[in-house]
Amino acid sequence: MTKVILFNKPYGVISQFSPNPPHSTLKDYIKLPGVYPAGRLDTDSEGLLILTNDGKLQAKISDPKYKKFKTYWVQVEGNVSAEQLEQLRNGVDLGEFVTAKALVKTIAEPSGLWERVPPVRFRKTVSTSWLELSICEGKNRQVRRMSAKVGLPTLRLVRAAIGGISLDDLQPGQWREMSYLDFIKKFNRS
Repeated sequence: MTKVILFNKPYGVISQFSPNPPHSTLKDYIKLPGVYPAGRLDTDSEGLLILTNDGKLQAKISDPKYKKFKTYWVQVEGNVSAEQLEQLRNGVDLGEFVTAKALVKTIAEPSGLWERVPPVRFRKTVSTSWLELSICEGKNRQVRRMSAKVGLPTLRLVRAAIGGISLDDLQPGQWREMSYLDFIKKFNRS
């Protein structure tokens, strides 16, 4: 039977089950044998991670060829200009590749967003802004690199959704199982 687990990965947790001191891993939170993450989230990123015991489903979730958007809430340093948004929308040249077009808009700090532990560093003289950014790629540290390239260094990165699956009310460190049929219906909505 196909298992699907939705997990809200806290900041500082590595997206793997094998030990990696001094960091926590998925093993410290999920005591279910035989499930593995479909894709990764960097240690310093938070939010939705989907785990499953089905290899084909893992590929459908994480492989860019399926064009499933991953949506992030991104707290950046500075005020966002229309020009910076347009650069992100049109693709950003990161040297070894140019990113695909992104869906991006400025947002207020997401309501119900938990406090990060440790907190994001704040500087009194530098303002911050929030973006909602959706990409269908997922190369190493891509969102952070994209925002930095357009002059908006990332302070906090939270994955809010993958396809039609969102965090909803899951708090950091919490997980829940979802039926395969419900997952497929919601996942394919996007």
